[in-house]
Amino acid sequence: MIATRGQHFASVNALPSASWAVFFLAGALLRPMWALPAFFVLSSLLDFASLATGTITDWCLSPAYWAVALAYATLWLGGTWYARGHRDAWSAVPRLALVLGVSASVAYLISKGGFYFFSGRYPDATLAGFLARIPQYYPRSLGTLAGYVGLAFALRAITLGFARRHARSAHA
Repeated sequence: MIATRGQHFASVNALPSASWAVFFLAGALLRPMWALPAFFVLSSLLDFASLATGTITDWCLSPAYWAVALAYATLWLGGTWYARGHRDAWSAVPRLALVLGVSASVAYLISKGGFYFFSGRYPDATLAGFLARIPQYYPRSLGTLAGYVGLAFALRAITLGFARRHARSAHA
């Protein structure tokens, strides 16, 4: 998240934000509940630091910023729910995709809907106007999230595979 969020000293400008994936993965892979507020504080500090240094504008920092916290909590809860039934098997991929898709959809509606309707940036906001924006922005958000989560679980599977192979060879 630090490397991909906003424009600050540690940004990798060519990568899309990994924030949504970080919250889903933290819910799926980390057990302590304190990680949710800790990651939200980190994301907020990155936003406010970027604003203070002038590398971003205040466009997204609006009265609707609270919606981001709810969206992140949705992703965290989706990851937590997924973790309850996770199996280290290919058969788990459809469930992961379903939980990720539902979590992302709800988070998108909360985050982007909250911004559209409550930020004050769209004085004539209508439901039709919001719905018209979804095909333009949602696929990219979902694709970025799925890419990061898929990469994380692939790396996890590779790491577990090496660990199992090493354990077998050590016992042989």
